[in-house]
Amino acid sequence: MVYNSKLSNNIRVVGEEVPNVRSVSFGIYIKNGSVDETLMNNGISHFIEHIFFKGTQKRTAKQLADDMSRIGGRINAYTSKEYVCFYAHVLDEHLAVVIDILSDMLTSSNFFKEDIDKEKGVIHEEFAMYEDSPEELVLDEMHALIWPEQSLGYNIIGTKDNINQMTRESLIGYIDKHYVGDNIVMSIVGKINFEQVVESLENAFSSIQKGAKTPRDKKVIYIPGKKGVTKKIEQGHLAISFPTTNYFSDDTYALDIVSVLLGGGLNSRLFQTIREEKGLAYSIFSYVENFYNTGLFSTYAATNVSQVEEMYIAIKDEIELFKKEGITQNELIEVKEQIKSNLIIGMENMSARMSHYGKGEMLLGKIRLQDEMLDLINGVSLATVHELIESTFDFEKVSITLASSNSDVIKQL
Repeated sequence: MVYNSKLSNNIRVVGEEVPNVRSVSFGIYIKNGSVDETLMNNGISHFIEHIFFKGTQKRTAKQLADDMSRIGGRINAYTSKEYVCFYAHVLDEHLAVVIDILSDMLTSSNFFKEDIDKEKGVIHEEFAMYEDSPEELVLDEMHALIWPEQSLGYNIIGTKDNINQMTRESLIGYIDKHYVGDNIVMSIVGKINFEQVVESLENAFSSIQKGAKTPRDKKVIYIPGKKGVTKKIEQGHLAISFPTTNYFSDDTYALDIVSVLLGGGLNSRLFQTIREEKGLAYSIFSYVENFYNTGLFSTYAATNVSQVEEMYIAIKDEIELFKKEGITQNELIEVKEQIKSNLIIGMENMSARMSHYGKGEMLLGKIRLQDEMLDLINGVSLATVHELIESTFDFEKVSITLASSNSDVIKQL
């Protein structure tokens, strides 16, 4: 059973008691990401996430790390386009320590100028790592290409100029506006007593103000195009994207089925044709990204620069054949079983279950339980899959990005 509660400052709490385990996963989800930023402060959400680990009024940065190490727990955080998450996984007997550490970080961080200045250097090193990862680069460039001058297209890390201009005042001002009760969901799964946990959370996080919900009503306009990025690398890294639906859509699971069939595994059409039969790529896969009011169906592949054009033509031909031939009922049954198996196995992990509940409450405003998700997967019809294949893969709307030593190849695609 999944429990729901709300603290006095409107922080929503969701959780599940799992008495047959000895661990607890705890996540704090803040409805704030790069999509909520402006061109002038892009990167501030990610920067704030880092600074929360730099020390509080009670603990230095090392003491934060030492306190977690003493209890053998894991604590970390990440920033996405639509939310920030702080999470921990510990033995049930150490949950009180984790709650104290995370509440200390989120309510009493110092934000000293010297720590902010040091972290700017760390973020610049992260930029360098990002620049050395052409797979990440080409996919991020895709977002910037199709959503120009729109916050959904912003890089989560931000820009170097913006990072350099971060100040204690700007960071605290941003936190006061966005890190408020109405924007926060806490998810906790494992060996817990939910009622007692809610009481502990009320005491630990009561200083957070209610605030106002971050609106997500900006219209997103997809603009197809092509973009090449010149990098001194051996391979050509290619991304191909089509617009699709948001995560509220009834077609979410049908799109997952399409993705698995086209490029989601060793027996997918793209893997078998492009890699196994033609030998044109070592790595190739497809995936779906869903956001509040839009989505993308993307394929990524890497090959020798001299083969990029040939590989793109082969991918396009395979997608067109996919549209023409469709899939069989047996294929649909098999891929449903694959998706259901992955879902059930994944939900047996406390961290995965905690994440599912937290993101569901944060993004959808509701939690889809396992049986409901299985019913939705089982309910996908062959006709629905064929309709999605036909409507999604429209090459009049295709967008292409390429990172390679010869980015001019993009002009031939």
